[in-house]
Amino acid sequence: MDQALKTLPRQSIPEVLVGFENADDAGVYQLDDDLALVQTVDFFSPIVNDPFEFGQIAAANALSDIYAMGAKPLTALAVVGFPIKTADPKILRDIMAGGLDILTESGVALMGGHSVRDDEVKFGYAITGVVNPKDVRKNENARVGERVILTKPLGTGLIATALKQGEASDEHVAASVRTMVETNRRVAEVANTHPVGAVTDITGFGLLGHAVEVARASSLSIEFDHRRMPLLPGALDYSSRGFCAGGLKANREFFSCNVTWMSDVPEDYRNLLFDPQTSGGLLLFVPEASSADLLESLAAAGLTGLEVGFTREFETTFLHVN
Repeated sequence: MDQALKTLPRQSIPEVLVGFENADDAGVYQLDDDLALVQTVDFFSPIVNDPFEFGQIAAANALSDIYAMGAKPLTALAVVGFPIKTADPKILRDIMAGGLDILTESGVALMGGHSVRDDEVKFGYAITGVVNPKDVRKNENARVGERVILTKPLGTGLIATALKQGEASDEHVAASVRTMVETNRRVAEVANTHPVGAVTDITGFGLLGHAVEVARASSLSIEFDHRRMPLLPGALDYSSRGFCAGGLKANREFFSCNVTWMSDVPEDYRNLLFDPQTSGGLLLFVPEASSADLLESLAAAGLTGLEVGFTREFETTFLHVN
């Protein structure tokens, strides 16, 4: 849809602080000097077997866009597609109960929603939040000389694909679900107390796809070290066994022209770095002098944070992976 949006005529509305030009995680509309609305929508088909867990994951995933913008989510509208004539209505109730569980935990009010009949279950939310216009974290805010921190392990797409083919172990699925149902609220709260510039959440375009968006908007290059990447248990094995969803292959095809690889980066890791994530972590860009403090604050709060790369002047391509 991003490509389709770019073909539309540009609007000129001064209150729009962030639109779709730089593929930011959410839109921002200024109400006054101290207040702006932040809006996003995200929904998808099930990636786990348990309806309640699917609802939890869908809610955490939708909220993530708001946290990535430095904002506080306030309200949610459910977006539902459901085969009402062929599926047990209890499945939908369980999905919505799971979503409400995460919304309630996050202090977000469910205001209603919209449903349509569909041959396949689809579920998610439109989320509205608020932020001070001066505190908006945009893709264009990264600067040369910053450290790049990732806050969740990679591999949810590979594990979901293996699960659909009946090849994922229960242990690996459980680990993936645990990370997906965890919201990015606490990470965002910690990040908001440090001089973090750009932030993006890692979802459907994979780590490298979303990193390209930041690098392009900020006119710089990002260098990643594949050996530093946090990985979910089993993810590397599923990559080597070829459990690569269509989204992963599409990401590789679309974004590879923006990536320079060192020859010793294994093919299994290249898949992982393009793997579409659901409810993935945040990618935080922080000045080098503040990186250690941010990592210490995350650890003190019991949160994951690993330095996986750094920014530099643009050279040849937006991303370099060694």
